[in-house]
Amino acid sequence: MDERDVRLLKAISDLGTGSPDRLHEETGIPVSTIHYRLNNLREAGVIENDLYDLDLDAVGLGVTVIVEVLADYDRYEDISEKLLAVEGVTQLYFTMGETDFVVVARLPDSDDVERLVRDFESIPEVERTNSTFVIASLRDSARPLQSYGLDSLLEALVDE
Repeated sequence: MDERDVRLLKAISDLGTGSPDRLHEETGIPVSTIHYRLNNLREAGVIENDLYDLDLDAVGLGVTVIVEVLADYDRYEDISEKLLAVEGVTQLYFTMGETDFVVVARLPDSDDVERLVRDFESIPEVERTNSTFVIASLRDSARPLQSYGLDSLLEALVDE
């Protein structure tokens, strides 16, 4: 990636849109160049989709639970498929250390938390879980580039 690509990705992250007109206003890059570069970034697999972000609180999935899962398994892929099949799981991480998996779930209410834990514990490989309710989301972004300054991104990501 070059500097223009990084500037476009940062602008997409900050603005929450891939609109070429809005990106032009933000970056000063010509609209035709933006179209060309966005297509190249899609083909390279850097841009994965054009989905709209949702406010999960407004949708009705306002309860966030973080669950540590300790399990007995031979292949983490087998148990990860079972964990991902549990309704409400939005993120799953295979980790090193005392915890085998960290799960983030978005649920409609506290009654559903009980169902979530029951579903996890019904998986034979799960030895135990440790659940934490999120009281307030201080940052919950699907756009990690927002947490970086443009100069830091340019330094780290631009190919020499």
